Amino acid sequence: MQHEEGMSIVVVGASGDLARKKIFPALFSLYCQGCLPERFQIFGFARSRFDHAEFRQRIMEHLTCRYAPGESCAARMEEFLARCFYMAGGYDSTDALLDLFVLMREQEGGGRADRFYYLAIPPSIFLDVARSIGNAGLVSCGVERPWSRVVLEKPFGHDRASSDMLAEAMADVFVEPQTYRIDHYLGKEVIQNLMVLRFANLVFEPVWNRRYIRNVKILWKENLSTEGRGGYFDQYGIIRDVCQNHLLQILSLVAMEPPGRFNAASIALEKVNVLRGVPPLTLDDVVLGQYVAGEHAGRRWAAYTDDPTVPDDSRTPTYAAARLAIDNDRWRGVPILIEAGKGLDARMTEIRVQFRDVPQDLFPDANGSPAANELVIRVQPDESIQLSIVNKVPGMGMKMANRNLDLRYKAAFSEQIPDAYESLLLDVMRGDRSLFIHREELQAAWDIFTPLLHEIDARRVVPQSYPFGASRPTAAEKLVP
Repeated sequence: MQHEEGMSIVVVGASGDLARKKIFPALFSLYCQGCLPERFQIFGFARSRFDHAEFRQRIMEHLTCRYAPGESCAARMEEFLARCFYMAGGYDSTDALLDLFVLMREQEGGGRADRFYYLAIPPSIFLDVARSIGNAGLVSCGVERPWSRVVLEKPFGHDRASSDMLAEAMADVFVEPQTYRIDHYLGKEVIQNLMVLRFANLVFEPVWNRRYIRNVKILWKENLSTEGRGGYFDQYGIIRDVCQNHLLQILSLVAMEPPGRFNAASIALEKVNVLRGVPPLTLDDVVLGQYVAGEHAGRRWAAYTDDPTVPDDSRTPTYAAARLAIDNDRWRGVPILIEAGKGLDARMTEIRVQFRDVPQDLFPDANGSPAANELVIRVQPDESIQLSIVNKVPGMGMKMANRNLDLRYKAAFSEQIPDAYESLLLDVMRGDRSLFIHREELQAAWDIFTPLLHEIDARRVVPQSYPFGASRPTAAEKLVP
C-alpha cells in the first residue's frame, strides 16, 4: 500500500484483551505482509499506567510469526514495536488527548498523516472518547486526505432509539463516511466468500429461492461459559451480543439480491432491503434459555448465575432461537431459523440451506427416499463448504445414499487464511466500507429486535434452563423447521 502521507493508528482501550489479543497482532501481520505504509506509527491510549517499554512488552506477548517465519520474526517484531507508543489518560479528558496529540506530532515528524482511531472500549463511553478526540483537534473535517476514520465495536446501542441517539451524537465528531462499525464476522474468509459463491457460480442462483429451498438455518454455538466477562455479557445478553448483529449480517448476505455493482453502497442497499423485509419479532417467535450447571467434555461447569460478576437473579438469556420470515418474492414462505447460545455442546458457526424434495420419485423400488440436498457452509472452525447430494450406492441393486461434495479450505488452498481483523483493518486503511455496517443496516436490524427486547423486559421473561453441554433447550425444538 503506497501512501504519500504517513499514517497514525490510535487504539483507545489499548490495555484491554481485544486490543492485545486481536488488534495489535492483526496490525503486526499487516506489517509483515507489507500492507502498512512506509511511514506509520501506532499509539495506545488507556487509563492504565505504562511507559513505552512496558506497553511494547505487553503487545509482544500476543504477536505471532505467521507471516515472518524463522529468524526474521524477532527482527520484524523489533521493527514493529519501535513504532508503538503509549499515553495514559482518562477517556473523557480533552487534556489527555491533547497530550496524545503532542506525542503524535512528535512521532509524525511534522508531516501530514492519515489517522484512524479504533475504539476498543465499552460502547457506553464511545461518546466521551469521540468528543475528547474532537475537542483536541484530532479529527479532519472532510473525507479527503489526510483523512480521519473511526472504528466502533458492537453493540451499537441497546435498541433502535439508543442506537439512533448514538449515531447522531457520533456524527457531530465523525461523519458517516468516516465511521466504520465493525462486525468481525464479516471479515471471516467464508463470510466474504458468500457473495462469490452465490453470484460467481451459475449453479446456485437459479435455485436460490422459495421454489427450491425449504428452509435456512444460521447456527452459532459456543461450548464455553461467560466466565471472565460475565459482568459485561449480562448488560447485553445473547440477542444483542450475537443475534442482532452477527447472525442478521450473515442472513442479509445469504438472502440479498445481486447488487448492481460490487461496491459498499450497492451491497449495503441490498442488505437493507432484506432486513426491511423481515417482520419484527414477538415472544411467540423465539425461545430464550440460560445455562445451569452441567457436565461437558469430562468437566463440571458452573451455572451462568454462579459467576460472581453476574447477579443471582439475572434473567439475561445465554441462548436465543428465533424463527424469521422475509416478505419478498424470493423468500416468502421459507422459514429461517437463527440460533445462538453459550454453554452448548459444540463450538461452531454454520449456515445450512436445505432444499426441497424432488417433485417426482423416479426410484420407487429403492431403499426409501434419501434426505433432501443440503448446502452447509461452515464458518468456524475448519472452514468448509459441503453439498449433500444423492448417489447410487455401488452394487447390483438400486440403493441410494446421501454423500457430501466437500471443500475444506485448509486442504483446497495453500494460502494462509487471514484473521478477520487483518482483513477489516486493511479495509479501513483503504477506505472500503463494504464489510462494515452502514447506518441504514443498523436501523433495519434494530427494527427487527427492538419490539421483542422491550416485550422481554416489560413481561420480565425468565429464560428456560438448560444444562451446560446441551445441544439446545428442549423448548427450542418447536422452532426448528
